[in-house]
Amino acid sequence: MSLDLDRLLKSLEKLGEIEMEDVTIEADRLELRVSPSVARMAVARQAAREARALGEARFEFKPEDFTGQVAEVTIGATKADGGTRGSVVKLGGETAPAFYPVEDSMPNHPVVTFDVFDMSQPQFAQEQRKVYSKVWDSPSKWARYCEEELGAEMITIHLVSTDPLLQKIEGGAELYKTPEEGSEVVKEVLKATSLPIAVGGSGNPDNDPAVLEKAAEAAAGERVMLASATLSQDWKRVSQAAIDYGHNVLSWTDLDVNMQKSLNEKILDLGVPKDQIVIDPTSGALGYGIDYSFTTTERIRLAALKGDQSLQMPISLGVTNAWGAREAWKKKKEWGDRKYRGPIWEAVQALILTVAGADLCMMLHPRAVELYKEILSAIDSDEVEKKVDPRAWIVGI
Repeated sequence: MSLDLDRLLKSLEKLGEIEMEDVTIEADRLELRVSPSVARMAVARQAAREARALGEARFEFKPEDFTGQVAEVTIGATKADGGTRGSVVKLGGETAPAFYPVEDSMPNHPVVTFDVFDMSQPQFAQEQRKVYSKVWDSPSKWARYCEEELGAEMITIHLVSTDPLLQKIEGGAELYKTPEEGSEVVKEVLKATSLPIAVGGSGNPDNDPAVLEKAAEAAAGERVMLASATLSQDWKRVSQAAIDYGHNVLSWTDLDVNMQKSLNEKILDLGVPKDQIVIDPTSGALGYGIDYSFTTTERIRLAALKGDQSLQMPISLGVTNAWGAREAWKKKKEWGDRKYRGPIWEAVQALILTVAGADLCMMLHPRAVELYKEILSAIDSDEVEKKVDPRAWIVGI
């Protein structure tokens, strides 16, 4: 059957709709013009069909089988363990990625350790100074404040005054502490708090091994975490100190999975057990490389769960460096009140990295810790929208 095209178009104009069967249209060019109202109606109908299909769709969770498991590391030793701590923290033990909906895949919840510094008047942002200026003249007083007033689970004492370079700046010689003097600070902090602790150096690669060796000796029996062993320093001395005095060691690298594997393998070969190693692949702040930090951390955790034994350790990350981002502290009207901005910046970094696989977050501002823990609690109870109201949290600062 053939049909004149002009007759077809005239029929369409009169009827608006025509249904044909067994029709073949032969034309060099066929142009159909649809009025805007008809086009809108067609789009609306299609959208409605898609919305119904989406509403009827159901997500079917198919858990992946992971063959590996992250080692469980205990920080702190109670009297029963030969130490004097009132409690311990346990990291790791995961058999699946963070918050994976499989029962018992995350036996230990993420832990926060509060940063404490051994130097009075550190270079803090205004909002940090408001919190700690009344206690920063004494690291032992500072640690006790974190435990008794802020509800800390763990303390990290940073022996920043052990950097020999202090002696080369004006007034720095009075602040400098020898490794032996740094170890006395560790003893004072252990007496002041019953919490498990980590001990960090100044970041000076030439001096930190000696500092951490003395700290390890001073804290013998307390199962602290020595922070840290790195490829740029004598990692072997720090790791050997962990073996000699029964401590954990933090294996630190700079956002490189292969470097992390290499350092971990060296520490393992030296004789440090897997359950005494925590790794720190480094974290960049929000806006300053957190995307790269996330992917690096996630790759390490997934590799561990898929069977890479050289990466099967808990992950610790220095969330406090969120304050290194100028957006967290700089006074700028259009950026909003610094009272809220800094703590939120720190809390967001902690949450992002915890989702990637962090087991331990080194943090500083108590309001950041509060928000971070509140959101984690809501995730655990599947009531994020009900339990977390950022507006109420901000008002309460």
